[in-house]
Amino acid sequence: MTFKIAVLGRPNVGKSTLFNRLVGRKIALVDDTPGVTRDRRVHDAHLYDLDFDVIDTAGFEDAAAETLQGRMRAQTELAIEEADAIIFMIDAKAGVLPDDRTFAEIVRRSGKPVILAANKSESRTSEAGLLEAWELGFGEPIPLAAEHGIGMPDLRDAIVDAIGEDRALGIRDSEGYLIDEATVDIDIEDPDAEESEDDYDATKPVRIAVVGRPNAGKSTMINALIGEERLLTGPEAGITRDSISVEWEWEGREVKLFDTAGMRRKSRVQEKLERLSVADGLRAVRFAEVVVIVLDATIPFEKQDLQIADLIIREGRAPVIAFNKWDLIDNPQEKLAELREATERLLPQIRGIQAVPISGETGRGLDKLMASIFKTHRVWNSRVSTGRLNRWLERVSAHHPPPAVSGRRLKVKYLTQVKTRPPAFVLSCSRPDDMPQSYVRYLINNLRETFDIPGVPLRMFLRTSDNPFASRAKKR
Repeated sequence: MTFKIAVLGRPNVGKSTLFNRLVGRKIALVDDTPGVTRDRRVHDAHLYDLDFDVIDTAGFEDAAAETLQGRMRAQTELAIEEADAIIFMIDAKAGVLPDDRTFAEIVRRSGKPVILAANKSESRTSEAGLLEAWELGFGEPIPLAAEHGIGMPDLRDAIVDAIGEDRALGIRDSEGYLIDEATVDIDIEDPDAEESEDDYDATKPVRIAVVGRPNAGKSTMINALIGEERLLTGPEAGITRDSISVEWEWEGREVKLFDTAGMRRKSRVQEKLERLSVADGLRAVRFAEVVVIVLDATIPFEKQDLQIADLIIREGRAPVIAFNKWDLIDNPQEKLAELREATERLLPQIRGIQAVPISGETGRGLDKLMASIFKTHRVWNSRVSTGRLNRWLERVSAHHPPPAVSGRRLKVKYLTQVKTRPPAFVLSCSRPDDMPQSYVRYLINNLRETFDIPGVPLRMFLRTSDNPFASRAKKR
């Protein structure tokens, strides 16, 4: 049975750095600016022979409950409730500050086992801070340098003491493997791996990223979907910084949701921290299968919204549009007709995209949104047999043949689907470099309509068949 450990402390003591060290990857954003982390993040961790879940938290700050810092503190208090043990971190170079003493008392009242970690202990000026740490009453402080991996063996021993050897280590065989837990095979696939329509597995988890401009209501929507205040929300724009993953289940189907930072226009992104947040969001988009583009229904389709949609299409993800804040719309029927017309007009490269009006605040329309997500995901995985494609190509080319270029007519010979996720096709034709893009678009649009492949990117690659007599012609 696994256990959870929460990493707590005031801002800028190195909690996210330790989190990344335990996870083994740079998942949490790290910067010299205090208060980078705002949401709590849970991930699998590994420390020598220990396997557990680690929770990264926002820095404890003494602030009123209605403020952003107060809401961040509430998220950290939820992490304390979830955890089986707590790593309380201080900055050994700065020593014990008044805030450390205040928050140490909060941690002590939780009744959870506490491991006192004095980070940044590689500095020569850290000795005084290590001695001061005894004042907190958590026993001997463990000197750490999370950035450099110093002190990890001592941290491992402290975790075993806090959790208990039986639970921390479990019952192991002679080779050190756990035998008291079922073995779970985790299938980590390339998100672009090929999967045919016939083999579509409706039981596999679906990875969904939620993107949009700042203050569009992404975190509020996710909280409404999962039915708990899992993500930090509020009236302030740009609250979310890290891409936070949330595991969830909808009608028996496992889902992994990724909340991302709001994406502003590149010219407006000046601070390093915001650049890191946007880059983290782009990584989440590339990892996802379906991407929900959240638009503010009161001010939809600004230039940045269209650029975000274009990025997702170019990445080959399956897009779904959510018109959020629908509870603020006075004439919903007229507005919905207007928005759907604008969607078709402004995003012609992805005809038939699913667009759903929702309200993250009231929960309206979320069931329809999830149904659209899974419908789009199935289309994204669809495959058409080569026989059906070529019978279609024969009819289409006879009805509307390719144009003549330089007095010579182009010929289309053969079409086959080479991959899914998104559907991609190879068209064998004469002189592919001369084929007009307008004719390729005609084929793609007709393909969408005939085989019912709406709302996902389609790729069509042109190639020519090898001429076996080309080498003889060159010799002559």
